[in-house]
Amino acid sequence: MPQTTATHSPFYAHLSRLRFIKRWGLMRNAVEEDVAQHSWEVAVIAHALAVIARDVLGKPIDPNSVATRALFHDATEAITGDLPTPVKYSPAMRHATQNLESEVCEEMLRLLPPAVRPALRSAMDHHEWPNEEARLIKSADRLAAWLKCRAELRYGNKEFEQATIQVKSKIDEHMTPEVRYFLDTFGSAFELTLDSLMQGE
Repeated sequence: MPQTTATHSPFYAHLSRLRFIKRWGLMRNAVEEDVAQHSWEVAVIAHALAVIARDVLGKPIDPNSVATRALFHDATEAITGDLPTPVKYSPAMRHATQNLESEVCEEMLRLLPPAVRPALRSAMDHHEWPNEEARLIKSADRLAAWLKCRAELRYGNKEFEQATIQVKSKIDEHMTPEVRYFLDTFGSAFELTLDSLMQGE
């Protein structure tokens, strides 16, 4: 990986290339999704879950902190690329994948000037995240994946049928009050057409 100097760091240039990294690379997509798009959507959903946790459920949590960490949750993929789900979550590979992501995170952080490194470590390094924030971000990640799968099915892409079932099963398995509130309040609107959304149906 390129080394940094005091005045020229490639850190943010690496992050800017997340828009070139396609997700769901082993499957045919009706509409392609890149890691930058996914990161933004996860950040928005994580912020929503944190607002629900704080303002509806009365939990002491900072939605802005959650959103910032969610925005960086896949930052290491600027170097590793998007690892397919069967690789990331098979029991034999999970430990190796986590070690790789940790090492890449450290390499990327070393590209930063020392003065700003702690703030970015807090955002990027999953080990730095409070448990409650990490839980909300993981829930947001699953919700974003499920919404992507549902969209592909609406476009007539049966390639995503099994993925939809698997992701929804994970959501149900790890159901929380925040996720239930989000789905009950906002979930059905994702199925609407633009005309229906504009008419407020």
